[in-house]
Parts: sequence; C-alpha cells; structure tokens
Amino acid sequence: MNADPTKPISRFPVPALADVPEDIRAKILDVQAKAGFVPNVFLTFAHRPAEFRAFFAYHDALLLRESGLTKGEKEMIIVATSGANGCLYCVVAHGAILRIYEKNPLIADQLATNYLKADITPRQKAMLGFAMKVCSASYAIGEDDFTSLREHGFSDEDAWDIAGITALFGLSNRMANVTGMRPNDEFYLMGRLPRPAKP
Repeated sequence: MNADPTKPISRFPVPALADVPEDIRAKILDVQAKAGFVPNVFLTFAHRPAEFRAFFAYHDALLLRESGLTKGEKEMIIVATSGANGCLYCVVAHGAILRIYEKNPLIADQLATNYLKADITPRQKAMLGFAMKVCSASYAIGEDDFTSLREHGFSDEDAWDIAGITALFGLSNRMANVTGMRPNDEFYLMGRLPRPAKP
C-alpha cells in the first residue's frame, strides 16, 4: 500500500490486511511473497470480498489455463485493450508484467499507444486486431474475424481466450478508473532495465 496519505490507492475504503477474510489474506500474502509487494488491485478489490473472489477466480481461469496463447501474448491483449480504455492502472501494472515476460523494455509502451506500430509479429497483430474489435465493437464480430485468426494459426478456443481476456479487463479497466486505483510505484521501472549480474 502507498504510505503517502496524499496519494490514496482508491477513493473507496481500503481494508487493512488483518481485517480481510482469511482466504483473501492468504492470496494477497502469496502474491506479496512472489512480487515483493502487494499490487494495489488486491487491496482495492478486497473492499468487497465476494466480488474479489469472483473476479480473481475468473482471472485465474483465463490467465492460468493452457492455451494457444503465450503468457506474453495474454499480457499483450491486456495492455493494448487497457490502453484503448484509458486505464492507467492496467497499462502500468500489466505493462510491467509484459516487459518481463517478453524481455523487451519497449513493447508495453508501444502496445498501449498503437499496437499497429509495435515491434510484434503479424500473428500477434491479428490477435490484437481481434481483441481491439472485441474491446470497442464486439457487436460487429463476424465469421471473417474468426477466419482471419485461423489463418494466423489461432483456434476457435484461442478466440474465446482473446475475447474473455478482453472482456474481463474491460470490467477491470472500468472499475480501476471509477475507484481511482493508483498503480504501485514499483511497476514503473520493472522490466525496463537489465537486471544487474549476480556476483
């Protein structure tokens, strides 16, 4: 949590870790052990425990399942669509994860601004083209969109993954914006500079 009271992480009440239900506290502590800090999304969403559980259950079902998409490609979808939705939290937080997965300090900024100009493969541009259409004009998705994905090696199950990730983060983007969720300062530098060599 940000210690500076002039920079709150949410405009809604943020519970103390000791006050959240045990299962949620365990999940937060597990994330802290892996990341070295607690991403503010966990503390913000802990304001409503039932919704916290539902959100992260769907999040984990989509992001952790075996798929035709790599971990990096899943993060590309999140960063590009979050940029389109103007979500500072998700662009910054997932941009950091993307830079680490792809070992590329430039990619997150490129995708959040204009995926068509990013240094990615034609296959990944097709994936993001589908995701951006789901993001902004899902009513217009048709068979041609699925055909285009198939031509780039994506299955219909992959298309479901792309759509599901886009839709879940559409929800996340909107809640982050409404709550005024502040990205952790730690995210900004992650994956931008090479890690120093171990002695």
